[in-house]
Parts: sequence; structure tokens; C-alpha cells
Amino acid sequence: MAAAMHTGRRLVISSLALASSASLPIACRPTPSPTPQTADSSTARNPLPPFEGSAQVPPAQPPPIAPLSSAVRIEDERNTIAVFRDVAASTVFVTQKRMVVTDMFGTTEEVAAGSGSGFVWDAEGHVVTNFHVVDGAQSLTVSFDSQQVLEAKVVGIEPRKDIAVLKINVPAANLKPVRIANRASLEVGQKTVAIGNPFGLDHTLTTGVISALGRQVVGAGGVTIRDMIQTDAAINPGNSGGPLLDSTGALIGMNTMIYSKSGSSAGIGFAVPVSIIARIVPQLIKSGKVETVGLGIPLDPQRRIERRLGVKGVAVLEVPKGTPAERAGLRQPRRVPGGISLDIIVGVDDQKVDDYDDLYNVLEPHRPGDKVVVKVRRGDEVVDVPVQLELLR
Repeated sequence: MAAAMHTGRRLVISSLALASSASLPIACRPTPSPTPQTADSSTARNPLPPFEGSAQVPPAQPPPIAPLSSAVRIEDERNTIAVFRDVAASTVFVTQKRMVVTDMFGTTEEVAAGSGSGFVWDAEGHVVTNFHVVDGAQSLTVSFDSQQVLEAKVVGIEPRKDIAVLKINVPAANLKPVRIANRASLEVGQKTVAIGNPFGLDHTLTTGVISALGRQVVGAGGVTIRDMIQTDAAINPGNSGGPLLDSTGALIGMNTMIYSKSGSSAGIGFAVPVSIIARIVPQLIKSGKVETVGLGIPLDPQRRIERRLGVKGVAVLEVPKGTPAERAGLRQPRRVPGGISLDIIVGVDDQKVDDYDDLYNVLEPHRPGDKVVVKVRRGDEVVDVPVQLELLR
């Protein structure tokens, strides 16, 4: 058969070879010496031909293998199936499109530039996904498991948490918002279910467990996202923005990134926890941005001054009038003999601040009106400066 896949000439040669080999044992075998045979042995070696016209009895066929009934599935299987059936309609496929020039005459065409996942947040048509899924998009579409495709627009983004909210126009009756889990109930070892669109394969389900809690990972916005959920559920390119669920089908996180040398799942995936999502998303829906409290001073996330001086902390580069920093007594940079005197923020309350990332994450949970103690290095001493935080405009 293998030879028949090449040429007709080869097929003839092979056929001859098979015919010769079939006759070789007969032509070359030494003639055995006659041995006495009984009638029984002769009959066994040369059975009598069947009577003419008698029917041949076909060999017995094995009975067909019956499939397992749904009743014998293990509890974990039944749970996984139930979660998928419940949440598949809440999971969407987000496609980013851009206009590109296709020829020397300047002809443009809209093409898919990237894709990810998302989930329905509410009956008003808000969809939550990752910021990096929609970053740079000129247009977006959202696809449902029913194959319905809708245009979407960006309502708000928070790059520092890698969260974006989209809006689609669809009747509320056609939407199934995801349910929100209680963040306090999460434990290492509990089951996780991820639904998304890895490599464009829509509504793919994978399962695993919570491998760790409280991970700190630098997100797409350049700052550390804290309290991330680590899971070994397979997460691949295209899963970003999809829901990470518990065994009740409730949202516990949003699949965001993986650690991998190959670019595909290595069993180390990270999800933005539902506690952050539940706090950020309503703000983005309300105003398109996140309400951020702070000291009211300009900062340099690149830390150019701090690196030049070789110091840890956040340099106070300016103290604008009317800001919490001015009222608290933080000082403007000023020239002194031998150089420049700077206030360097090195802590807030009992938490150390080494850079902009630390300062942002220390202040981020606070609300307008909260009072904190800012630890400032001035020259050779560290002083405590009480500050009342305000909403930054």
C-alpha cells in the first residue's frame, strides 16, 4: 500500500514482489518426509468441503459499546458542564480592527488587528475586558456564542489595572450578566474555570485551581497590579479579558496574563481579582475614568531625578498652590550650597515607598478625605507630614 502512493511503475514492482514472496515458501521449502497419519489427523488437516448449496454462517459480531449515561459522570464533570452552560452566554469575543493601506494608491481596508475575550457586566450592555485588548483600536466588535456580532465603543479605561469597559446596543433581554463572587471566600486549591477565545477559538473552556493569592505582577499600564490570582487553568493568547470563575459559575477574576517562555500556557496564569474589578468598573461606567486620590503633586514615573541622585523614594518636583501637599507643608525643590534640596517621599503610614509604583499602590485604596502620614526625607533626617488626601482632577 505504501508503494502505491508513489508511481504506477512502483506499484507493478511491488505487486510482483508480493506474488513472488507468497510463492517462495512453497517453492523453496524442503519436501517433508512422509509421516504416518490417522484418519482423524487427515481430516483435521483437510476438512471436508461443505455440501453444495449450504449457507455459510457469518462470524459473530461483538455487541456495540454503549456510551456512558450522564448519570455516571463524576461530580466534578457535572459541575464543569453546568458552569459552562450557565456562563457561555455571558462570555464574548472581542475583536480589534484598524484601517491599513493596502496598495501604492492609498487604498485603505479595515482588518482585524487583535482579539481577546470579555464578559457581560450588566443588562445595560456594558462589557468588561482588558485594557491591552482594546489599546490602539480604531473600531471594536463583540461576538456572542449565538454568533451575533455587534459594534462596540470604549466607555472608559484604567491602564494601571488593565481594565476597560465597552458598550454595546442590545436589548436587555438578550444579555446575561455574569455573577460576582465574594472575594473573601477565595482559597488556594479551590477549582477555577476559564472561558475565553484562545488563538481565536471562541468559547474554549479550561479548568484548574487557584495556585496562589496575593501575587504582584506589573500590568500593561506599567505599575504593579497587586492581589492577583494565580491559576494553572490553561490561559493562552486570546484568553485575555475572559472570566475566571469558581465552581458556582461566579466571577472571581479576569484572565490577564501568563508567564511563559514559549508564549503559550505553561500553567502559570494571572487574573485581576474581582475585588478590583468590582471597584473600578462602576467608576468607569459613571465617568469614564477612575477616581484617584493623591497629594496633588506632579510625579515622574520614570524616576529620572531619583536615579541621577541614587536615592530610593519619590522626589517632590513641585508643590502647586492649593494642593494637599502645600497645605501639609511639603517643600518645593530649592537650591542650596553644593546642590539642590529635595523632599523625598520614602513612606506612607507604615508602608515603605521606594518608587512611583509603591506610592500609587499605597494611596490607591484610599478615599477623598482620608488622612495619612507621609514620611519625607529632608537632608539627613526623616520627618512625618500629615496629609489629608483629595480627589485628583
